[in-house]
Amino acid sequence: MMYPKIPLAQSIIEICQQKGVQHIVISPGSRNAPLTIGFTKNLFFKCYSIADERCAAFFALGIAQQIQKPVAVVCTSGSAVLNYYPAIAEAFYSQIPLVVISADRPQNKIDIGDGQTIRQENVLENHSLYNANLREDASAENDNHIQMALHVAATQKGPVHINAPFEEPLYEIVSELKVKPEIIDFNTESKTFSLGNSTVETWNKATKKLVLVGELFPNLVEQRYLDILANDPSVVVLTEKTSNLHHPTFIDQIDTLITPFTEDDFKTFQPEILLTFGGMVVSKRIKAFLRKYKPAHHWHVDELRAYNTFGALTNHFETKINTFLSQLLTENSIESTYKFNISAIWNDRVVKHQEYTAKIPFSDFKVFDFICQSLPKNSQLQVSNSSAIRYLQLFDLDKSIQVFCNRGTSGIDGSTSTAIGAAFASDLPTILITGDISFLYDSNALWNNYIPKNFKIILLNNSGGGIFRILPGHQETETFNTYFETSHHLNASHLAKMYGLDYFEANDEITLQQQYSAFLNQNEKPSILEVFTPEKENNGILLEFFRGLK
Repeated sequence: MMYPKIPLAQSIIEICQQKGVQHIVISPGSRNAPLTIGFTKNLFFKCYSIADERCAAFFALGIAQQIQKPVAVVCTSGSAVLNYYPAIAEAFYSQIPLVVISADRPQNKIDIGDGQTIRQENVLENHSLYNANLREDASAENDNHIQMALHVAATQKGPVHINAPFEEPLYEIVSELKVKPEIIDFNTESKTFSLGNSTVETWNKATKKLVLVGELFPNLVEQRYLDILANDPSVVVLTEKTSNLHHPTFIDQIDTLITPFTEDDFKTFQPEILLTFGGMVVSKRIKAFLRKYKPAHHWHVDELRAYNTFGALTNHFETKINTFLSQLLTENSIESTYKFNISAIWNDRVVKHQEYTAKIPFSDFKVFDFICQSLPKNSQLQVSNSSAIRYLQLFDLDKSIQVFCNRGTSGIDGSTSTAIGAAFASDLPTILITGDISFLYDSNALWNNYIPKNFKIILLNNSGGGIFRILPGHQETETFNTYFETSHHLNASHLAKMYGLDYFEANDEITLQQQYSAFLNQNEKPSILEVFTPEKENNGILLEFFRGLK
């Protein structure tokens, strides 16, 4: 086997192998040559070459999202590492283990006018859980920093940064290792968790208990606990599409339920106990409701973090959700009409939703209705931010479909790159639903040799950032069209041709039905279905939907 000559590079590679970091996403460069040589010459590692560092980091994030293990990204010195930052921030808030390994110049080359040189040490510290600023020579101190970084990424579920300075020559190789890092066996014993009788008593006495579930990895919560929650008349369960949590009695279209509420309705719905688990919540309306009508108790369950999203957090239970529910839930329940009353309202909403969808013209709303009814079962759905994820929240999905979205920072950047990484790492066929601005913003994602043949993109093109037409304050002016909505007349046909993707387009219900079938059945190469919807009608159709629910 061949190794890089530089001992520090050898140490990084050996420790990554010992700690099981197998997936390495490399952006070509010169200063990171010792790492590139070491990783690619070792058959243990699965290496990927992606030139654009921002896309590379989101691609790695998509892999880590699926395998739930650390994935490394490797770059050269200078501004390259800064391009990782959007994905680093997303990994930080979405609790995804991402390992940044940046090559650097030696310290005596910093701030003297040398090319491709910036202050790299701690450059990601605001959103990284550990920063290993290595010294040039291999040492036990360096080895400890590397191992601690990998340990933190795996156990605290977030991004870390390893910054490694290398002096030229960079490309020399040797046939024998010069280093033998002493591998640290970190203590990972789990803490014993005990809920306590007072918490159980408080839960059992409450007649209005609201469970709100954010982003979750599929199949995380045991079915028996879901059944107990579903059968308790004092419990209402609201789920986001990204919760991947299903039960016939759970309400997974939060905005459809609460948008028409009057002040009296909100007071009636106000819970005594709010129990939350999972990651970020999409619905702005549920946040506004709970911030105004605060529960007496807000309990959040997460092994690592609890955000005081509603300004009412009273307890953070640092344990796994199944452990918590096993100690909280009993088959006994208190008399209550809480669930019954909300269910009656919800059933009325479902009828009005169906009636409205049947009569509206071709639009974003109509397209999402069609797509959500037509998605293949047992598939993975990746969704971009802004309008796409909010529309998805309004429709039924088959419970076999897994849903993912970068809701950590809720940015439009990297949605396509993340989806491709996730598709590559998953056994399920993957479809990305995205808007035009998000797709165009991340178009370099398609500059990627690892896109699965059955990867599909459904691109809704309404000629701009349609979400800005929905937000309060919209006025039809040149300033709005240019600086908020970002109006354009672009399409994806030439991008598809350049990157070798099959391309389909639709601009009404008939062509959508025709093209959708052909699009789904094409599995010999990645494909794009671009659906053109009316720019100025979409917002009115959506707003009228909410008005009609009252």
